[in-house]
Amino acid sequence: MVKNIAAFFDIDGTIYRDSLLIEHFKMLVKYEYINMMSWEGKVKEKFSKWETRTGNYDDYLEELVETYVEALKNFSKEDMDFIAKRVIELKGDKVYKYTRERLLYHIKKGHKVIIISGSPDFLVGKMAEKYGVKDYRGSKYIVNDKGIFTGEVIPMWDAKSKKKAISQFCTEYDIDLSKSYAYGDTTGDLTMFKQAGNAIAINPAKKLLMKLKKDKELREKVKIIVERKDVIYKVTPNVDIL
Repeated sequence: MVKNIAAFFDIDGTIYRDSLLIEHFKMLVKYEYINMMSWEGKVKEKFSKWETRTGNYDDYLEELVETYVEALKNFSKEDMDFIAKRVIELKGDKVYKYTRERLLYHIKKGHKVIIISGSPDFLVGKMAEKYGVKDYRGSKYIVNDKGIFTGEVIPMWDAKSKKKAISQFCTEYDIDLSKSYAYGDTTGDLTMFKQAGNAIAINPAKKLLMKLKKDKELREKVKIIVERKDVIYKVTPNVDIL
């Protein structure tokens, strides 16, 4: 019996040109679900450093996630879903041309297209639906029996969690990983790259690029795509890092 071929996609920085969680946070502030004071202090400071390229994006995102989770405590799932729907309606087209075309390519080929993202599952699900993807995993934001967010999160942004998710999908769909594809942009996607026969890094973060340069197997295996303005470049892991 012929096994299925899968295409595993990260979202933030891979399909989407920013972070769905960041967009959700900003819209929660805009609609006054979250007080503007949640943005002040460390989050604003880290964002300013990132925006002026004097700081690290991962530091900014880490601070934001911590503030985001704390701010969402005691929110209803209904309210979170309402803003999530607005995010996808207003921002859902902000995607890379390359990965949008690859999504369509794999869907037309009849491959099992699967999104695995560290963003909240209620955002990931809506983004997946917009692009015709049935299967997905996102960080799970736990709600109690009254539909209220407890503050507990089961993450899907790390390599270990993504590896486990891929294993579950392989069992469910009888997937041939050697012929499958993986698309990502950070070190959290390394296990996807190691498992799939075809690995593509989209605008890779510096930490990921350094990992690829040091790992001979991955250096020879992973294709690197850089999309800037209206140009798509293919480069090698041996590219100089300035």
